[in-house]
Amino acid sequence: MLIYLKNKHTLQVDEFYFRCAIGKNGVTSNKKEGDKKTPKGTFGIEKLYYRADRIKNLISKLNKVKIKKTMGWCDDINNKEKYNKLISSKKEIKHEKLFRSDQIYDLLIPIKYNFDKRTLGKGSCIFIHLTKNYKPTEGCIALKMKDFLIMLKIINTKTKIKIF
Repeated sequence: MLIYLKNKHTLQVDEFYFRCAIGKNGVTSNKKEGDKKTPKGTFGIEKLYYRADRIKNLISKLNKVKIKKTMGWCDDINNKEKYNKLISSKKEIKHEKLFRSDQIYDLLIPIKYNFDKRTLGKGSCIFIHLTKNYKPTEGCIALKMKDFLIMLKIINTKTKIKIF
């Protein structure tokens, strides 16, 4: 199963085409931390992270992780050990907070970009997450809740995403 980012406004999953938002500055083969670009390539996907206090009865073949108030995703280019990894949020480590009030991370799937052989400054926190208004992202791919829930019923742990 492949998820295709067809263009900056369309994500294809099986026979479904969903409107989406991507990085404010488009896509790139040369991703850098903070460039507001979505990385090109074919990548695996991680587990499904979700807010159990807001989302009930999730149907998905992905492994699920409840988002806790202390969870963050490290985007600190000075922290080689934790860069682009799930962390317990600490003030001394720069990170993206996962437990948010704006609801865009009520559902999120990390894209396995710069994941296994992490390179500092090459980009972190690339997620598929929620949007309310299709406003451009910092480099992630964002879908409306109803479309995200449909996608979750189709994809599985072997699914990859192709961004071109």
